[in-house]
Amino acid sequence: MASVEIRDVRKAYGATPVIHGVNIEIEDGEFVILVGPSGCGKSTLLRMIAGLENITAGQILIGERVVNDMPPKERDIAMVFQNYALYPHMTVADNMSFSLKLRKAPQSEIDSRVKKAAGILGLEKLLDRYPRQLSGGQRQRVAMGRAIVRDPQVFLFDEPLSNLDAKLRVQMRTEIKELHQRLKTTTVYVTHDQIEAMTMADKIVVMHDGIVEQMGAPLDLYDRPNNLFVAGFIGSPAMNFIKGTVTGNSVKTDAGLTLPLASAPAGSEGRRVVYGIRPEHIHLTNDSLKAEVVVVEPTGSETQVVVKVGGQELVCVFRERVTSKPGEMIGIASDLGLVHLFDEASGQRI
Repeated sequence: MASVEIRDVRKAYGATPVIHGVNIEIEDGEFVILVGPSGCGKSTLLRMIAGLENITAGQILIGERVVNDMPPKERDIAMVFQNYALYPHMTVADNMSFSLKLRKAPQSEIDSRVKKAAGILGLEKLLDRYPRQLSGGQRQRVAMGRAIVRDPQVFLFDEPLSNLDAKLRVQMRTEIKELHQRLKTTTVYVTHDQIEAMTMADKIVVMHDGIVEQMGAPLDLYDRPNNLFVAGFIGSPAMNFIKGTVTGNSVKTDAGLTLPLASAPAGSEGRRVVYGIRPEHIHLTNDSLKAEVVVVEPTGSETQVVVKVGGQELVCVFRERVTSKPGEMIGIASDLGLVHLFDEASGQRI
């Protein structure tokens, strides 16, 4: 196992910069997820750690060794790809053992490692099958097994669950997390799915347009997002945003609504802000803000309701069963202790 350090790393394709001075420290044994929308640079950064992309500037260290000029095979990493990248003409056992055979490892060691990895992943009965005879989830386990047998210092995962159906993604999420808890190998995982990031990571790195917007534990990012981008990206459904002006201990919205605050930040009187409240932090009440029901979406354990207030649509998530129909009025209120304020011009948290 080893730590990974990314120091002021930059990447440009010709005159077009795509990674702008990224700094990340990943501790030995830590599970770190790079998350962000398509095109934010997360996969490019992962490929630079793996040695599959050259670095324009900066340094990448694995286990305190600068690996900028090292070929991938010398970095002691193992990568699991989105499309599994299995050899179709090889059995499961041969796919898992291929890298060890290239190293000319003793056959006894190869058999031992393949058997151990197959036991961890529940592949013992599939070792003689070919990839075409496996389900998507089984193929993903084989790809993970191929990485495990190498016993690397660092695991790299590039959106490994994207090709799986929703139920299987949840199952594989749990399996990958359990695998990490068992092996304790440093893991860098790329996804665009913030639910994956929230449920699996020790630390999340939120990226946007080639920069790091915020790093921290999942609940730290959820509870105290640094800016509007992180606030809108982390959490599902996304946070509601309402523009307005701080007036006393409230925000006067552009539509003329008054939204109360627990207490206004010092020196914020008259400041243009964005009032943020998560859907799950809005509750039903009889004598507060009146909202018109637009859409009701029951999910069983919760009810997601889209309402219109002062011409603006808000998403609410209620634990209660909502019987109101579209066009009817309901009373809603925000949990004042969980309101977020952001500067309208900069987007930064106040």
